[in-house]
Amino acid sequence: MKRIAAGLALAAILSACSDTPAPTRAFDGAAALRYAGEQVAFGPRVPGTEGHRRTSAWLDSLLRARADTVMVQQWTHVTTRGDSLPLVNLLARFNTAASERILLLAHWDTRPFSDGPGAAPGDSAKPVPGANDGASGVAVLLGVADALRLAPPGVGVDLLFVDGEDYADFTNQPKDVLIGSRYYALHQLAPRPLYAVLFDMVGDSDLRIPREGNSAIGAPEVVSLVWGVARERGHGGVFVDDLGTALTDDHVELQKVGIRAIDVVDFQYPHWHTPNDTMDKISARSLGIVGEVALALIQRAE
Repeated sequence: MKRIAAGLALAAILSACSDTPAPTRAFDGAAALRYAGEQVAFGPRVPGTEGHRRTSAWLDSLLRARADTVMVQQWTHVTTRGDSLPLVNLLARFNTAASERILLLAHWDTRPFSDGPGAAPGDSAKPVPGANDGASGVAVLLGVADALRLAPPGVGVDLLFVDGEDYADFTNQPKDVLIGSRYYALHQLAPRPLYAVLFDMVGDSDLRIPREGNSAIGAPEVVSLVWGVARERGHGGVFVDDLGTALTDDHVELQKVGIRAIDVVDFQYPHWHTPNDTMDKISARSLGIVGEVALALIQRAE
């Protein structure tokens, strides 16, 4: 019965009139860019490092000053190679009394080595700074938190910051990637959201976001909702209708347990998994566009 009710609620959001009024909350792209810069300044956020520890404490402090409540999941993950990784997921909740909720998420860790196609010989031992791959999605969520603190939502909103997304080889060590989203999927904090949107690599100065393949297969109605809202806000040139690559990303772990989850991602980023994923490659404008769409989704659900 709960699943049917959730489906009806999502259907109501999907069928809402397209000429919705202008959003009452403003997203500050410049502030989001500063949030990204603060993360990068901590250094690589590889589990078990000082940069990772400091970022975790920083996120916890910021979220407790903004959200109605913050829930923390802490555990130790033992990798295939026997490394013990201290991991932390943080869930910031707004309007905790609401039974109908939407979930927005991003990963906050960074990759311990550089193996992207754009990496130079000798780069493999260098950790990824993660300005776009990690910090941009987190910056969008923090910008959303700022807006919701000033204008509390009429629907439940959960902001999930997952750890351990990028630790190992996606092909040969699947147990040691997407760790935080897999942990959350298996230890969900009720109630289950109507749908979930993952933001990953959304700060690229040359931003172009096609419909990600596994999202189009696993939750096509949510893809249509997000891209439709983006068009309404005048961002159809960024949220393009092309079908992009099917990616193994955090949303897939949520899909496996029945959450209608999609990935908002610009995968055509030449600095992916390289030491060149630095602050000069991302922009306040790009973060502002994605953040505006995120806030518009919340407004649509209210």
